Amino acid sequence: MSDFVYQADQFADIRILRFQIPGFDELTVKQKILLYFLSQAALSGRDIIWDQNYRHNLLVRYVLENIYQDYPGDRENDEFLKFEEYLKRIWFSNGIHHHYSTDKILPEFSIDYFKKLVFETRWVQLPHGFNDPETLHNYLVPVLFDTSLDGKRVNQQAGSDLVVGSANNYYEGLSQEEAEKFYEERIRNGGKQPESFGLNSKLVKEYGRVYEKVWKTGGMYSGAIEQIVDWLQRALPYAESDIQRETIQKLIDYYNTGDLKLFDEYNIFWLRDQGLVVDFVNGFIETYGDPLGLKGSWEALVNFKDEKATHRAELIGHSAQWFEDHSPVDIRFRKKKVKGVTAKVINAVQLGGDCYPATPIGINLPNSDWIRRDHGSKSVTIENITHAYHMASLKSGFLEEFACSEEEIQLAREFGFLADNVHTDLHECGGHGSGQLLEGVTTEVLKNYYSPLEEARADLYALYFIMDEKMLELGIFPTLNAAKAQYNSYIRNGLMTQLARIELGKNIEQAHMRCRQLIASWCYEKGKKNHMIEKIRREEKTFLRINDYEKLRTLFGELLAEIQRIKSEGDYEAAKFLVESYAIQVDRELHTEVLSRYRKLNLAPYSGFINPNLVPVYVDNEIVDVLAQYPNDYVSQMLEYSSKYGFLCTEN
Repeated sequence: MSDFVYQADQFADIRILRFQIPGFDELTVKQKILLYFLSQAALSGRDIIWDQNYRHNLLVRYVLENIYQDYPGDRENDEFLKFEEYLKRIWFSNGIHHHYSTDKILPEFSIDYFKKLVFETRWVQLPHGFNDPETLHNYLVPVLFDTSLDGKRVNQQAGSDLVVGSANNYYEGLSQEEAEKFYEERIRNGGKQPESFGLNSKLVKEYGRVYEKVWKTGGMYSGAIEQIVDWLQRALPYAESDIQRETIQKLIDYYNTGDLKLFDEYNIFWLRDQGLVVDFVNGFIETYGDPLGLKGSWEALVNFKDEKATHRAELIGHSAQWFEDHSPVDIRFRKKKVKGVTAKVINAVQLGGDCYPATPIGINLPNSDWIRRDHGSKSVTIENITHAYHMASLKSGFLEEFACSEEEIQLAREFGFLADNVHTDLHECGGHGSGQLLEGVTTEVLKNYYSPLEEARADLYALYFIMDEKMLELGIFPTLNAAKAQYNSYIRNGLMTQLARIELGKNIEQAHMRCRQLIASWCYEKGKKNHMIEKIRREEKTFLRINDYEKLRTLFGELLAEIQRIKSEGDYEAAKFLVESYAIQVDRELHTEVLSRYRKLNLAPYSGFINPNLVPVYVDNEIVDVLAQYPNDYVSQMLEYSSKYGFLCTEN
C-alpha cells in the first residue's frame, strides 16, 4: 500500500498513527486464527489498565463517553470541542493522568459547562450508585478539576511518601513504610529463585489489617480476566507447537489461581518456545507505574516474526557472549556464561493494555532477574511500529529545525532508521540481559530509582557497542557513520528535543525520559572542558554538535560501568545521586525555546496508534480465514472498544 496514510489524527500534544501488518496475508490460516484469538485476549483486558491507573477512571470514561454520544446540544461551539479533545486525551492515557508526566490532565472547558453537559445529556442509564445528574456532577467535579486531589498518578519526589502521594490504584489505606514492610521479609527470604512479590495484586489496609487483593479469576478484575482466559482457551488448539500450547495453558492456570510461581513457570515455557512464527505477551508485566517498582501494569502485544529483519537481531543475539566479555563494566558484574539470549524482529498485530495506544518499540522479557540468569531472555524489536514512526516523520521539518548541520541531516536520512532499530536491538537483546547481581542483592533496594537506571544501563550498552567495529564485522552496518547518526540523535533528544514532551515549568518524571537526560547531561558535563559536545547558538536558536565521537563513546562506557556497579551492589545512595543530579531538572530557558520551535512546526511530541481490525471469515460457523483491515478513525475505535470490552464497568 504505497498510498497508505500513516497519520490519522492530531490533537493537544498527541498524534494518532496507523500501522500496517506486512506479511499477514502470507501466513497460514491456522496462524491467522491463532493471532485472532490472541488479539481478542489482548483487547479483553483493556479495563484493567484503566482501573490500575486510577480508581475513578472507568467511571469518568463511562460518563464522558455517554455525554459525547448522547448530548443533544450544540456540538460545534468552542467548549464542546475542548470537551472532545479532553476525551481524546484521556483515551490516549488510559485515564485522566498524562501517560508520560503522570500529572492530572485538566479540562479546558469550565465547570459550569461540564454541569450543562451532565444535566442535558439524555442518559439511558446513569452510572451505578448515582441516582441523578446533580449527584454525579458534584462527585466528579473535584475528580476532574481539582489538582490537589490525586494530582499525580506516580509520585517520585525524593523525601515524600511515594505511596500516599501517588494516585494509582495499587495501594489503598496505607503508607509507603507500611507497604515496604509488608514485602520486605518476603523479598529478603525469597531465596535464589524469588517470586515477583506483589506483581499481580493491590495492597490494601482495612480495619488495621494489611492484605493483597489478587488479580485473578474470582478475585479482583475477574470480569476482564475471565474473558482473557476464555480467548486463550480458544487459542489452544491452534498453537504452533506443544511447547506453545503448554505456555498458553500455564498462563491460563496463572490467571485462574493468581499463583506467581505459575507465572514464573509460564515465563520459562515462553522462553523455550523458540523458532515459532506467532508470539504474544499478556499479563501484569512492567512496574513503571508503581513508584515502589513492585506492581505490574496489565499489557498485551500480539505479533509474529519478521523473518528477513530477524537476521539482523540474531547476529547480535548470537554474539551476546562476545558483548558481555568485552563490556566496560567490572568483571565481577559480568556474566561468565550468557544463557538463552534470543533476539528477533517482529511485526505487531494487536496492541493492548499499557501498550495501547502508545507502545514500546522494543521489549526484553521476562523481568525476573533469576529467570534471566538461569534461563535467559527474549528480546524483540517491533519493526512495523518503527517503520510507521519513520514514515510519519518524513517531511515533518524536524531535522531541518533541530539538526546542527547539513551533514547531520544527511547522516540521519541515510542511516537513521537502521541505526534506531539496531539501537533497540542492542538495548533489548543485550542491554537488559547483560550483567549480574552480587549474591544477596535484589533490585527492589533501588526503589523508585531502579526503572530510570535500568533503562539507562540498557541504553548505554547499546550506545557503547553501536560504535564498535563488531557492527561492521557482523555486517550490521556498512559504515560506523550509522553509529554517528545515532549519537547525534540521542544527544539531541536527551539534552533538548524531548523537552517538547513536558509542560513548561515541570520537571522530568517518566523513566525513559529521565534515562535519556541522565546520560546526555552527564556526558555533556564530563566533556565540557574539551568541547566534546558543544552547544552552539545560531539565529537565536540552540544546536548541539558532537566534536569527538570516540571520546563520547568512552564516556558512555564509563557511565555504563558505574550504573552496572550500582545495580549489582544495590547502592541506593549512588542511584539517588545520579538520578537527582542529572535526570530530573530542566533548563527553563532552553525548554521555552524548544516548545516555541515545536509549535512553529505544528509537531506533536507524543504518538500512539489505532489498531488494525482482525475480521474472521466464517463458512458454516467455522473460521476459514482472517482479514486484516486498517481503520482510520480514532474516536470510533475507542468507542467500539468501550462497548465490546468494557467488562469491568459493572464492577465500579
